[in-house]
Amino acid sequence: MEGSTIGVNRTLKELGLHKRTFYNWYARYRAGGFDALAPQGQRAVERRVWNKIPMEEKNRVVEIALEKPQMSSREIACYVTDNYKRFISESSVYRILKQRGLITAPAFVLMSASDSFKDKTTRVNQMWQTDFTYFKIVGWGWYYLSTVLDDYSRYIVAWDLCKNMGAPDVMQTVNKALYFTGLSKKNAPKLLSDNGSCYISTELNEFLKHKGIKSIHGRPCHPQTQGKIERYHRTMKNVVKLDNYYSPEELVRALEKFIYYYNNERYHESIDNLKPVDVFTGRAEKVLKEREKIKQQTIKLRRKNYLKEKLILTN
Repeated sequence: MEGSTIGVNRTLKELGLHKRTFYNWYARYRAGGFDALAPQGQRAVERRVWNKIPMEEKNRVVEIALEKPQMSSREIACYVTDNYKRFISESSVYRILKQRGLITAPAFVLMSASDSFKDKTTRVNQMWQTDFTYFKIVGWGWYYLSTVLDDYSRYIVAWDLCKNMGAPDVMQTVNKALYFTGLSKKNAPKLLSDNGSCYISTELNEFLKHKGIKSIHGRPCHPQTQGKIERYHRTMKNVVKLDNYYSPEELVRALEKFIYYYNNERYHESIDNLKPVDVFTGRAEKVLKEREKIKQQTIKLRRKNYLKEKLILTN
């Protein structure tokens, strides 16, 4: 530090080191050299904590954050547990990333309890939500994305990029969803939509009735009723619209990539930090049990390592 071109305060800030700690170390160094900086017997043991996160695991958190910048602290914590079989809390991930200057301000969506749909689902394919959103393709004009989302799991069951926004387009997407899930008239879901002209048309209502699907509409001027699919479209467009598209095929490829990520890789806070595919395919309970097992194993391992280090330092 004596040869540094920047001041002590700035250097310590960059290192994330408290001034008092630095000056204590510096005094010990001047009095006894490097040997004086070594852990000192029982005092050093007492300062240690049993659940300290190893440096290797801290570095892993940083590497993941750099490789997957779209992930929040919460998602990284889940990712480490699921893929590296080591438990780490969201708050620990946050502290590690904050120390390295990798934390960005989160985007919050505020939604009161009264804004959500009153009739809560309790299983997969009990109710679907559907809606349109739009994209402008350079040289082609406006295209419309029709989506069917499972209300319980948030899984994107089916989608279509359409030139129009009519009842036939909705029917095509619903048919895709029925084919994908294998549902029939006997176990057909309810379908929640807004009051757009295509959704209240006689043509669509007759189609849904024939399929055994009960149509439900949100309150007029109250888009929060379809809040889950509204939030999905907002999340999706924040990523997909970062690029310009010069053909429908280009946009379709971008949508395919994002929807795969959303269904199979993205951790969703409102479903216990699971991926939609985990809930949709019935793996939710198994994943949560495995996470709890990994948590207990990690705690046991950290205690064991702590006692081992404590024994070495006291001998």
